[in-house]
Amino acid sequence: MSFVFDLPAVPSLPVTGGSARFPVHRIYCIGRNYADHAKEMGAQAVSRANPVFFMKPADAVVADGGDIPYPPATRELHHEVEMVAALQSGGRDIDPAHALDCVFGYGVGLDLTRRDLQAAMKAKGLPWDVAKGFDRSAPISALRPASEVGHPMQARLALAVNGEVRQDTDIADMIFPVPEIIAELSKLFELKAGDLIFTGTPAGVGPLVRGDRITAELRGIATLEGRIA
Repeated sequence: MSFVFDLPAVPSLPVTGGSARFPVHRIYCIGRNYADHAKEMGAQAVSRANPVFFMKPADAVVADGGDIPYPPATRELHHEVEMVAALQSGGRDIDPAHALDCVFGYGVGLDLTRRDLQAAMKAKGLPWDVAKGFDRSAPISALRPASEVGHPMQARLALAVNGEVRQDTDIADMIFPVPEIIAELSKLFELKAGDLIFTGTPAGVGPLVRGDRITAELRGIATLEGRIA
């Protein structure tokens, strides 16, 4: 088989403790998964009957330590720190009791957001893909295999900008834990090996400017460092 142009490189992430890399298939994200963040964004209540999902392109990933260019068309680039689950298998209509069997490992990432564009789209009742799915909008750490760290139900999730902590929570506060997120997503999509799931952000989201240095931590599992270029 031939193609009309050379195939692009497969987006991938490093895996701790080895040279093999994790190829990225899709990036799914859940919104409003921490009550304090939902409240700060103006949502007074979160319905467990209707989880909110959106997506980023696979090539939006930025590997650990890479510079993150300040994106065009915004004056309000915001950080949202999140635990990331990486899948080694998938399927449809996955039972929550078996969902963790699909997980290869975990990392920490940033769901970067063009907040002014998001607000403008929300005000008009329009989709806000342009606020979430832009180039290099998904910096992610190296992945830590679940075979080493298990499936964390409690762990500190934090983000510091220039040494100042802005977001700080425990993943135990998630409204939808990882098995439920996987089960709900599998009702909508056929999940596959290589999928990444951003599991939501806590309160404290805020602006980033050129030159800012970020440090994200999922304690005992992963850290991510980077600079807004």
